[in-house]
Order: sequence, then structure tokens, then C-alpha cells
Amino acid sequence: MEARASLKNARIAPRKVQIVLDLIRGKDVTTAMAILKYTPKAACEYLEKLLASAVANAENNLGLDKESLVISECYVSPGPILKRIMPRAQGRAFRINKRTSNVVIVVSDNA
Repeated sequence: MEARASLKNARIAPRKVQIVLDLIRGKDVTTAMAILKYTPKAACEYLEKLLASAVANAENNLGLDKESLVISECYVSPGPILKRIMPRAQGRAFRINKRTSNVVIVVSDNA
């Protein structure tokens, strides 16, 4: 059995989230939570809440034991890009792309 949790339109670039997801992929839930708690990356804050949500979905909806859960899948895809303008010298304007992320974490029991 597997439970999933997703986060839509998080205001962080997907390449920053991918770095942290690579750290926790395939780990058990308690180890992954410890990694997220002590890794100094901005994405850890989002992913810690998302992992807690996936674990809660597994416990409450499927009746799985928290100790036996493993992160079976985790991936990030780009969300909508917020396009902004930065004024530059001599009346020019440069575009600033503020990227967003859609993140999915899937946890499953060892069986």
C-alpha cells in the first residue's frame, strides 16, 4: 500500500528542491525526517511538512504503521513561472523569472 502527498505551486525553484529530494529518496521516514530537520536548505521546510502529510495520510487513511514506511517515490516538476520586470540602466528592463514547483512524495510500507 502507498500513500501520497503533493504540494502545488511552492515558491521555490525546482532545481533547489531536487537537491534535497535526492538526499531522502529511498530512505525510511524517520531517517528522512532527521535529514530534513538538519539540512540547511530552504526546500527542507516545505518537504518536512509534505513528508509529515504523506505519513499522516498513510496512518489515517490506510492504517499503515509509521515505523515501517519508506519513501518509495519523490519527484518535483516545474509549476507556473511568475514573470517580473527589473529596471536596468538607460531605460531598459530585464525579465526576472520567479519559478514555482509541484512536489510529490509517495510513502509505502516495506512489503
